[in-house]
Amino acid sequence: MSDPEFPIEDIKNKIKDILLEPEIRFCGLIDRNGELILGDVKSGLILLENDSRRRQMFQELAHRVANREGFDANLGRVKYSSSRREKVVMMSFPIGRYIILVVAEPHVNIDRLGWKIIDKLGKQWSEFQGF
Repeated sequence: MSDPEFPIEDIKNKIKDILLEPEIRFCGLIDRNGELILGDVKSGLILLENDSRRRQMFQELAHRVANREGFDANLGRVKYSSSRREKVVMMSFPIGRYIILVVAEPHVNIDRLGWKIIDKLGKQWSEFQGF
């Protein structure tokens, strides 16, 4: 499942950096099949969903991201998308065949956090065209 052209080690370090943000609960790299490639939960936190439900959530996310690509030609590529729920904010950052999923505390300013994460992901993130 590894891709020699995709900077997995670099992304692993960026995920660690994103998890340093106080409002972040989880950050992970998901492939287009909805498989978690790597990721972590903030130390001391308990996830709100069990493994089976998380896998289902990752697969649904991958499906939604793939569906949005049909609008890229006219509207431009998605930088990130988010949903505010009662207990968490979920954000996805698509790149090629992968997605960074961030789960944050419900009180965050979504736009401020989104641009902060894009900044942490770096220039390559906004320019990476994928495959």
